Amino acid sequence: MSHGLETDIDLDPLFAALDLKAKSLLVTVWGDCVAPHGGTVWLKSLIDLVEPLGLNERVVRTAVFRLQREELLSSEQAGRRSFYSLTRTGRHRFAEATRRIYASGDIPWNGKWLLLFLARRDLDDKVQRALHNELGWLGFGAFGGGIYAHPGQSRETLEALLSDHKVTKCATILETADAAPRLYDNPAILVRKGWNLDDLEADYARFIGHFGRFGGADRPAAQLDEKKCFIIRSLLVHDYRRVLLRDPMLPAELLPGKWNGSEARALCRDIYQQVWQGAERHLMSVLEHAGGRLPPASEEFMARFGGLER
Repeated sequence: MSHGLETDIDLDPLFAALDLKAKSLLVTVWGDCVAPHGGTVWLKSLIDLVEPLGLNERVVRTAVFRLQREELLSSEQAGRRSFYSLTRTGRHRFAEATRRIYASGDIPWNGKWLLLFLARRDLDDKVQRALHNELGWLGFGAFGGGIYAHPGQSRETLEALLSDHKVTKCATILETADAAPRLYDNPAILVRKGWNLDDLEADYARFIGHFGRFGGADRPAAQLDEKKCFIIRSLLVHDYRRVLLRDPMLPAELLPGKWNGSEARALCRDIYQQVWQGAERHLMSVLEHAGGRLPPASEEFMARFGGLER
């Protein structure tokens, strides 16, 4: 029988089960909580917000410094206060992650593929490694020889990645034009060659094991602690994100018949619906930017998981 969240939930077992890293957890909170509210935050208020997640001031400052060094964040000083915002590259990365994490359902497919060919001899090893990692993050399968492919990714997203790395003269993008089935047309062969779905199945199963006890379609009781809502929402998105962002997001036609990713997405959506409002009230009472409290959440936020219920 489905049930809502209990008001006296003990979260210690969940913290013990999750392998939390400061920088990665901060990225989760930034994308889930800060970005929908204008994307700029006073550092001290961010430190206060994530303290219940086990992150102290020292580790937050270190993580923010590393994100700034990776050119994902930029900073501004106003007196003794430091305010941080996403850079252009950071906005690209967070927008793509947001699109994937909060998707409403299966990805439609027209049978076409997006192909990338890299002139590897013209790229130094550091750039090649960075591109390989980020293409994997975008879900592209690696087929050897500098060839990558994906059946659902957008050309605009790929072009933005190549532009960010300044390698547009070393790359060619092709889109297959004919989606009609042919005698020698077996996309499952490409899936087996380009992606390892077995490991993802196991990781999704672990996510379901971590959060399955919180599932259910009912709304939580009104007295559920708002800070606890924030903690649950942050840990939920963090654990889901760690698996989801390694998922190539293949269309349903190319996935195994029973795919744990579908159950994991439904579970994440269900719990998020239960806690998002309490979490919003908590974070809005803590976070600040240069003008005071953050602005209301964007329309894109309210469209998460197909539309958040009030």
